[in-house]
Amino acid sequence: MGDLSIITAIVIGVNVLISIKGFNDYSFFKKYKFNTGAVRRGEQIRVLSSGFLHVSTSHLFFNMLTLYFFAPIVISFLGNWGFVVIYLGSLILGNLLSYYFHKDEYHYTAVGASGAVSGILYAAILLYPDMSLYMFFIPVPIPAYIFGIGYLLYSIYGMRANNDNIGHDAHFGGAVGGYVITLLMVPALFQVNTLMVGLLAIPIVILFILNKTGRL
Repeated sequence: MGDLSIITAIVIGVNVLISIKGFNDYSFFKKYKFNTGAVRRGEQIRVLSSGFLHVSTSHLFFNMLTLYFFAPIVISFLGNWGFVVIYLGSLILGNLLSYYFHKDEYHYTAVGASGAVSGILYAAILLYPDMSLYMFFIPVPIPAYIFGIGYLLYSIYGMRANNDNIGHDAHFGGAVGGYVITLLMVPALFQVNTLMVGLLAIPIVILFILNKTGRL
């Protein structure tokens, strides 16, 4: 993990340039951030453009650092175009899920590449489920699939609690995007990693049930 390919450098560079523009030009930031009311008025470009804006340098840094570590796994399995499709598809699906849950909140706004990065992370876990992850405050390696399941369960908790300023629904939607697009690209995973495909689907099923029963 952590091999900076040309395509990863381009994606990071675009995020950095657009985010810096947003830091220094509020009218630009306001015009292209995700906003439910604006999307409902026909400004669908925000579903894409908001994924390249960030609220702070730390927000940008942590998203790009995560992308730097996990993009090589996706690229090694699916190539540059596969990586781009998952990145953009996850970004869009993440914001669409945000729109679904906040469609009646006209002032709801969000920015950040977290949905896209979550998609890349989940795709990497699905493609390489045997890898282990190291967290800053946990001295032992965590199996990637356990992290992936825990990450989405925490996102569901965040969506239900709605007590912070984090776009948990975009994170969840992006991860689902990475999961679904990867399986569409590599359907053989259903056979070679059947158990893992099923385990990683558990949070998705839980979200579906909670939504259907009106508990979300």
